[in-house]
Amino acid sequence: MQASEDNYRERLGEARLLLIFTPELVLEGDPLERLRLLIPHVDVIQVRPKPVASEQSAQLAADPPAEARATHDWTEQVLELVASAEPDGEARPLIMVNDRVDVAMALRGRGCAGVHLGQSDLPASEARALLGEDALIGLSTHDMRDVAMTLDQPIDYLGYGPVFASTTKGYSEARGPETAWVASEAVGLPVFPIGGITPANATELKSVGRAAVSSALLSAADPVKAALTLRAALGA
Repeated sequence: MQASEDNYRERLGEARLLLIFTPELVLEGDPLERLRLLIPHVDVIQVRPKPVASEQSAQLAADPPAEARATHDWTEQVLELVASAEPDGEARPLIMVNDRVDVAMALRGRGCAGVHLGQSDLPASEARALLGEDALIGLSTHDMRDVAMTLDQPIDYLGYGPVFASTTKGYSEARGPETAWVASEAVGLPVFPIGGITPANATELKSVGRAAVSSALLSAADPVKAALTLRAALGA
């Protein structure tokens, strides 16, 4: 069973490596088997089962129930996988869902810690009213204006980026790793830089000490080695 909600925020404060679990980014083998290998090496898993191809993404956008079902089913499998993993208790990663507040509500009793929202998703205040005070809520930000607008919102952490150029979500204009440090200093919350982060460039984020990645681990030839290298680069 997932550790109690009482220490979600404490564990989040100690988190260094957040994995955005997009099964489509696993190029070979079973996505859940790759995730099983990574469980001991990541602190947060954000379930985001969205196809990378723009045509597929447009199809999902036109059919929200299908997107909700995919998110629910993958999150349920991830929760089961993490629950069965060793070691027990607080060493297990926190499990979040991407975008879908309805899925986070449905799986709260199964150990889902909360939801990560984008700028165009349900407002954080509404998500908080639905999920309650104990749930974790994260929010994506892309510049300092976005960061400034979060200061009075009921959120627990920020994603910030892209800090490097990234093709996963079509980003090309990098904000730079130094701006992630500025963002982390501006808010009294954990900030996870995102976008184009690899084991090779993660040392540039050591001043922040956190990172959110997807393909750097899910598409890596040796995901465990990549995770260990990332953690070392971040000083974790």
